[in-house]
Amino acid sequence: MTINPVFTDATPLSAVSSEEQFRDDVLVGLTAAQKFIPAKYFYDEVGSDLFEAITRQPEYYPTRTEIGILDESGADIASLLPPRANLVEFGSGSTVKVRRLLVHLTDLAAYVPVDVSESFLRSEAETLSRDFPRLSIQPVAADFTRPFTLPDGLSNGAVAGFFPGSTIGNFEPPQAAHLLAHFGRVLGRGASLVVGVDLVKDKSVLDAAYDDAAGVTARFNLNLLHRINRELGADFDPSAFAHRAYFAPEASRIEMHLVSLRAQQVSLAGRRFSFSEGETIHTENSYKYTVDSFRDLASQAGWNVAKSWTDGERLFSVHALTRG
Repeated sequence: MTINPVFTDATPLSAVSSEEQFRDDVLVGLTAAQKFIPAKYFYDEVGSDLFEAITRQPEYYPTRTEIGILDESGADIASLLPPRANLVEFGSGSTVKVRRLLVHLTDLAAYVPVDVSESFLRSEAETLSRDFPRLSIQPVAADFTRPFTLPDGLSNGAVAGFFPGSTIGNFEPPQAAHLLAHFGRVLGRGASLVVGVDLVKDKSVLDAAYDDAAGVTARFNLNLLHRINRELGADFDPSAFAHRAYFAPEASRIEMHLVSLRAQQVSLAGRRFSFSEGETIHTENSYKYTVDSFRDLASQAGWNVAKSWTDGERLFSVHALTRG
């Protein structure tokens, strides 16, 4: 099968990953009262490899728990999707999770992975096509958070979406509702959507998941500073910062920060930024939901929860949503 990723006119990918946008976003973050760096910049090549290593740490439950739910309940989840559907995966990345559904979706009309990286899309699609040779795979290179169009030539069947990994938790709740509404517009009337959502649980479990004993998450967080130095010519001293991650129950979210270990100054793009000892750069939020609070969020975005699944310890959840 020849895999030809589709670029959509509505999504200027050069703006997504350009050095200029990266620089501007970092400058905005470093001039804020609470300094921050957008979490999307974690994922250069080094960061992506480190994240894969994080998912293998014993403390990091989300990936293996979601895969366990998909393995155990994949047939049930697939049965709620329309027959002969076109399945769109938002922010597809690796195909590890969607494979758990594909084995039960033998009549799927097409699989449409959506991701910003053309090379990764092509590689994953070609590998998947070898294992599912009868499946029509139509990758779309696009930023899934922005308007884009689905490929021409999809069947006239229903459209379903797949959004695993609790990525929804990386958005502020109003933004998460907006994103789910955006997915509804992309998929159209009568669509279905399967979403992975991390659940509220004991603070010690959450804290450990984002601050593993081996220090992999710390290296992942600090890699942001190495990337800014390498790509933007800054002079951060990564050894002068430390990783901090904790669950903030009042906001129901994990917060990740880089903590300045001393008073210092950093140069970037001809500007200098001062840090006091203990001052932080906020690098990521990961919101945690209850089954009911996610149901409310989905309802705000125009979706109904048809069914939800959790693991035995109620660490993680998968939800099948429908839209009128």
